[in-house]
Amino acid sequence: VQLVESGGGLVQPGGSLRLSCAASGFTCNAYNMRWFRQAPGKEREFVAFITRFDGTTNYADSVKGRFTISRDNAKNTVYLQMNSLKPEDTAVYYCHVQQRSIDYWGQGTQVTVSS
Repeated sequence: VQLVESGGGLVQPGGSLRLSCAASGFTCNAYNMRWFRQAPGKEREFVAFITRFDGTTNYADSVKGRFTISRDNAKNTVYLQMNSLKPEDTAVYYCHVQQRSIDYWGQGTQVTVSS
């Protein structure tokens, strides 16, 4: 199982980014997939969730209406579209999957929102 995030960077407040999480070693639409983030000095927190098969989504209140999680089954990739970014969205963003009670994480991608 491998998760590789990409797409982070520096963006101004109000801007947008799309993060990608390329999965290998398993089929991502057969598992619930999540995005988390961790800001400096803070605990890792849940951001977004997409269920296996039917793709139902759920979001943290802090990002609801601004972020969208989606999945491309052909590319075996999960995305996080982030709009109307705020400085408080600055963090390292991680992709996550749990299989048989084992948590798998990617290496993370840095998102910095600053003018």
